[in-house]
Amino acid sequence: MTQQCPDSDHPLRLIAFDPEDLEVVSAHLQDALVRVGDMAWLPEQDRFVLGLSRFDWISADAGQCERAVAALQFDRVRTVRQNGVPQREPNSVLNLLAISFEATDAPAGLVLLTFSGGAALRLDVECLEVHLRDLGPRWTAKSRPGHALDAGPAQGS
Repeated sequence: MTQQCPDSDHPLRLIAFDPEDLEVVSAHLQDALVRVGDMAWLPEQDRFVLGLSRFDWISADAGQCERAVAALQFDRVRTVRQNGVPQREPNSVLNLLAISFEATDAPAGLVLLTFSGGAALRLDVECLEVHLRDLGPRWTAKSRPGHALDAGPAQGS
């Protein structure tokens, strides 16, 4: 199956309702950059949102390193816990490594967002309802992100 590269005419839009869908979203967001100030929990809406700079792995496989402005939204969020996120430093940038889901009392569970440097967010959700959408401009990335096999510091844009 041929997959078209997302671009400004065909932005990436994904929805996840189960762990398998979430794995696809996670793969597209590996090495996304997130400013701490661009994360918000909206408890009155049971929603957690992040604005991020997504590395486009599909265009990288086609020989072009690009990033895109994107939004990630989690709905039906009951609580948010964080570890190692510098809350008082809104301009700090975190590198998203993976997003995973662990069922507790299905369909409820915990969504774990793991960042380099040991930072993490844990969302207690009623069920999985995740939306990823490219929002704006794309630009050429300085390099393709890479990771040492020994879990050393991340390399890349």
